Amino acid sequence: MSDQDIQILHWKEYEATRHTPSTVTDALGNALYQNFRNHVAVEFPTPKTDGQWEFKPLGWVGTIPVTESISVSIHPKAPLANLFRMWEYAYRLKGFRFFDDVVGCHSLTEFYQNLAGILANKVLDRVHKGLYRTYIGRSERLPYVSGRLDIRRMMSEPWRVDLECTFEEHTADVVENRILCWTLSVIARSGLCTDPVLSKVRRAYRELLGCTTPTPILPKACIGRLYNRLNDDYEPLHGICRFFLEHRGPTHQQGDYAMMPFLMDMARLFELFVAEWLKQNLPMKYELKEQHAVNFGTGGELQFRIDVVILDRATGTPLYILDTKYKVPDTAGMPDVHEVRSYAEALGCTEAVLVYPIELQCCMNVRAGNIRVRTLTFAVGGDIDEGGKTFLSSLFRN
Repeated sequence: MSDQDIQILHWKEYEATRHTPSTVTDALGNALYQNFRNHVAVEFPTPKTDGQWEFKPLGWVGTIPVTESISVSIHPKAPLANLFRMWEYAYRLKGFRFFDDVVGCHSLTEFYQNLAGILANKVLDRVHKGLYRTYIGRSERLPYVSGRLDIRRMMSEPWRVDLECTFEEHTADVVENRILCWTLSVIARSGLCTDPVLSKVRRAYRELLGCTTPTPILPKACIGRLYNRLNDDYEPLHGICRFFLEHRGPTHQQGDYAMMPFLMDMARLFELFVAEWLKQNLPMKYELKEQHAVNFGTGGELQFRIDVVILDRATGTPLYILDTKYKVPDTAGMPDVHEVRSYAEALGCTEAVLVYPIELQCCMNVRAGNIRVRTLTFAVGGDIDEGGKTFLSSLFRN
């Protein structure tokens, strides 16, 4: 089936769209409900929906190949240019000067494709310069001496004529290159790249395949790696790889479709963006911790993670608890209020803040005991740096 035969439906996050029942819509509704109910709310035709199907994306944007003939494109509420700037901050790629091609994209699919082309070009450049190599310890039976002989092992098996050797091998088959190799294989199978880009991606993959073992890689392998003068240019490449691996969509839906789902979790992106923006813009007297673990119960049997904790750098005292909420409510939900207040109480902090991407109709600024709970806005609809400055000003205001 060609691309021209695929029906593409365009929806916007958190906006409900209704369709009259038909054979196509029935297939769409049933497939979405079975496989993507956590990404799109599906209401079956009832008097409540005037006998129509109703679909509402739940904070995910991207492309979903629902059936062989129907695909859904979910667009973000924020301008695409802002989404890309948030992405640069969130994946710690701000300042790397080769993303101009993605900022001017007109769709998320175009963004995916251009970013794939950037990754492939950078990998090919590194291959031509020489891939990063390091020494890896190995033990192997050889017909000749290499490195150190394992005499004890050889004495336990005197009938064997080959030699048990322990040595170091200078190899490019290391995690740094395996991350690139696996990511390129994921992109090549996505179905989201047109021929020119796909050809480049496959070429880069083949170059790595000659010296790297293709190994499934989790996104967390791209985070917190140590770099040195020999491989510091791998850092932005691993940041791009992390993006592709985190947003490949539900793997059970790959099947025989020509495309794999490409879905961005806007709540997660907003959380990462706020934390990284604050890291770069907080006054020096403050320190930031993200995903801070808090244990509850006498034995610490319950553990929760706080999105952001801002501390006094000199004393280590928690000053502000921030919990990001990528939602569009009129007012803060009481479960969210109780949650952030519990976090503040557990850390002995007096300031608990719920952070939203838009201004709520009913803002909150109340005291519960000695803890103040507020709702603040980190606006992402306009200039995001200006939105951050306004947020900081509101945060530090008494």
